Amino acid sequence: MTTTRARVSSFSRNVSTVTSQNPGLKHGPNGTMLISSGIPDLDKILGGGFPLGSLVMVMEDEEAPHHMLLLRNFMSQGLVQKQPLLYASASRDPKRFLGTLPSPASPKGDKSSDLSHEKDIRIAWQYKKYFGEPQLNLNSNNGGQQDYCNNFDLRKPLDRHFFSGNNVDSVSIKDSPNLSSLQDHCAGFLGKLSRNEGNISSAGRIAIQSFCSPQCKYSNEEWHMLSFIRSLKSMTQSSNAVVVVTFPPSLLSPSCSLRLQHMADTLLSVRAIPDEDKELAKLLTGYQDMIGLLNVHKAARLNTQVPVILEATTFSIKLHKRRFLVLECLNQAPVDGSSGSSYGTSGGCSGSTKVGTLDF
Repeated sequence: MTTTRARVSSFSRNVSTVTSQNPGLKHGPNGTMLISSGIPDLDKILGGGFPLGSLVMVMEDEEAPHHMLLLRNFMSQGLVQKQPLLYASASRDPKRFLGTLPSPASPKGDKSSDLSHEKDIRIAWQYKKYFGEPQLNLNSNNGGQQDYCNNFDLRKPLDRHFFSGNNVDSVSIKDSPNLSSLQDHCAGFLGKLSRNEGNISSAGRIAIQSFCSPQCKYSNEEWHMLSFIRSLKSMTQSSNAVVVVTFPPSLLSPSCSLRLQHMADTLLSVRAIPDEDKELAKLLTGYQDMIGLLNVHKAARLNTQVPVILEATTFSIKLHKRRFLVLECLNQAPVDGSSGSSYGTSGGCSGSTKVGTLDF
């Protein structure tokens, strides 16, 4: 009796089945395992989260520290799920930054239902139902420490017991003449999370803030920094960990910045928006609630050659009730009839306003 074999696409790698009982992990496409970014909306945008073994790079904005919002939620999500964490920054005492991490939202207020209800109203008003957006079940309930993704209250600091254990390490790269010390820390951290076939018991996270900061003496050695990122990506690919690196592209040469972007599996950028931009306020709905923009330049595609095509690449960054980080698609504001016709409603191909045959 012949056995039926599963068909595997020629564009995907035939990988073995990996199982995990860890609630902080989730099965992804093509045999990958995902961990949460700490932001429910970003997980939905990327198809579930960050794949294990991937390098995520975030381009900072020189005018606003919006990249810190992404970094804090990423680190807090790992600590809540008791995942090992390595944090490196240009500050003299990186451990102080752990005291600014947000805490999971209390389940009493049911913040997730409020956020989803508000989004449903906005989507209905914009007639997004005709697009048929798929709704992903990410188990983003609030407060529970066993959730895949939490909503974090930016006003409430994380309890100290989450980062007081032995699974948290911090490294200062301030005044470092080279990256040898940081590379040794990353190699030792990832060595404990080496990938093997079968069950995944734990996943780790590495967060490197402002990698090319001027406070570091190696900031002028661009080839040295590129070599470090290349080595870090190679070590990460063979481990059960995700590395998030933020860097200011404005402080690098264009060629170095492009090389760093090319090495990233997932590439994001954040940008601040002016407080009072009247032209932009006319174009976008809810402009007064926006604090910045998030661009998804590249989404990770592991074990496959099929590119990831997103429905949108630019999203608004908002703070719901000034507590919860929310990402939304940019929606064009309705056009007032008195101000002129909207896009796509012109009656002819010429500038004439007469009604009649088209004048070419």
